[in-house]
Amino acid sequence: MTWIGHTSFLIQMSGLNILTDPVWSERASPLQFIGPRRWVPPAVEFDRLPPIDVVVISHDHYDHLDARTISRIARRYPAAVWYAPLGVGEFLRRRGAREVSERDWWDESAIGGLNLTCLPAQHFSGRRIGVRNNTLWCGWALRSSRHTLFFAGDTALHPEFDVIARRCGPFDLAILPIGAYEPRWFMGSVHMNPEDCVKAVAQLTAGQKGKPMIMAAAHWGTFKLTDEPMDEPPVRMREQWRAAGRDGSHLWILRHGETRTVG
Repeated sequence: MTWIGHTSFLIQMSGLNILTDPVWSERASPLQFIGPRRWVPPAVEFDRLPPIDVVVISHDHYDHLDARTISRIARRYPAAVWYAPLGVGEFLRRRGAREVSERDWWDESAIGGLNLTCLPAQHFSGRRIGVRNNTLWCGWALRSSRHTLFFAGDTALHPEFDVIARRCGPFDLAILPIGAYEPRWFMGSVHMNPEDCVKAVAQLTAGQKGKPMIMAAAHWGTFKLTDEPMDEPPVRMREQWRAAGRDGSHLWILRHGETRTVG
């Protein structure tokens, strides 16, 4: 797993190269001269990507679904299979994606030796003023013969994490968002903060025996979206992790471009 930035990851499992929420543009915006600008460039140059087999989309917000990047991937890797929540497929097809699979929560798919399940999240959707929640938002479980990964996408803390664990776990790795959480009166219903992440991990691992689950942090340090300082989320995440008595080696705060392997 390599962190490209925000919720963009290159995941290599079951012999497939998988991208999550790929964004290579300079801004998370419909216009490239205004809107949230990257603090850190994409940590893997687009031209240095391996051949992409699968692209997984969580929802249609600009920091997760980027029109320019979609078009680039569709041109470069026309055989890629795209997995997206309900309503997002047409956006992908208009930008050149050929094989698109739209899924509702709990719908399952398979490609090669990889199984995918579209999972509940607590968030919202919409790309312009006055148009909201016409498309779905979600997380994804990715399962191979050796590993199971949970990509939460963008979400607040919600009561379905334990259901997700029962139906799709146990997980070797969970990619959870830790940033864009202040002010809480506004962001608390759509984004987790580090305290919420620890609670989500507790739900995801309740009753799990054997190999412990690793949590990898996402959705921080790339775009300035909310009020907290850019470097605060990982500091608070580590503090909350320690306060919960969890093993520090099971929390991955990756550097941009860092690659780690799940044993």
